[in-house]
Amino acid sequence: MDGFLLQVFSGLANGSIYAAVGLALVMIYQSTHHINFAQGEMATFSTFICWWLIDSGMSYWLAFFLTVGVAFIGGVVVQRVFIRPVERKPVLINVIVFVALLVIFNAMSGWIFEHTLKAFDSPFPVRSAVLPEYISGHQLGSLGVTLAVLLVIYLFFRFTPIGLAMRGAAQNPDSASLVGIRVTWMLALGWGLASAIGAVAGMMMAPIMFLDPNMMAGILLYGFAAALLGGIDNPWGAVAGGFIVGVLENLLGAYVIGSDLKLTVALVLIVGTLTLKPNGLFGQKVVTRV
Repeated sequence: MDGFLLQVFSGLANGSIYAAVGLALVMIYQSTHHINFAQGEMATFSTFICWWLIDSGMSYWLAFFLTVGVAFIGGVVVQRVFIRPVERKPVLINVIVFVALLVIFNAMSGWIFEHTLKAFDSPFPVRSAVLPEYISGHQLGSLGVTLAVLLVIYLFFRFTPIGLAMRGAAQNPDSASLVGIRVTWMLALGWGLASAIGAVAGMMMAPIMFLDPNMMAGILLYGFAAALLGGIDNPWGAVAGGFIVGVLENLLGAYVIGSDLKLTVALVLIVGTLTLKPNGLFGQKVVTRV
């Protein structure tokens, strides 16, 4: 029983990171109707910035919040410079741009920060103050940080005028523009928030894995699985999907398939969801009149 609970709590900690990545993917999908394949590479590049700031002598939390700000600005710039000119172009052109961004950010991470593995220290104590036999200090801390970020995002979209305008611009840009909402800038702010959320996920994942330019490649698959499982058009469904994927990954890896094949859980969930329930567990079924 102790081993089972250990896997569940560890899965929840990892699942919170998958939830953050899944939420970022859904935010981009709602505004562009495309998957941002560069989400993981953008998060990795932001994490490298945080590592560089800490290595230069800055305190962890100052570097953390500064990195979130830089990631937000970077996401806005990416939308305005690379995405906006092709947003009304054919699907294939958009996919090529997303793949190009993936390659660009991956190459920039390796070029600027080198391809050597780097240790990224955790700001949390080794031993957890709550249930130390089941969850480590970093796992509990990363769970708390990501949940806090998700709560702030929820409150922002639910209660602030800008958040409501961003929701309207993403869901129905034509109607939003008719009531005076600057749709293009709302979409740019959405990209900025998605980039900032991805940066938080990267900084929480880096102490678990060694930091290198390909660190978030596998995490992006888990985030994609979370978004599809919860519903690619439902941000909070993607959050729930992240926790489900995290727990399933750990339980199946520990008791069924082994830790070496844990990544296949994400691939099976992606294929299974697209085949059996394309709208996800919490997604809306789209009905089109013909």
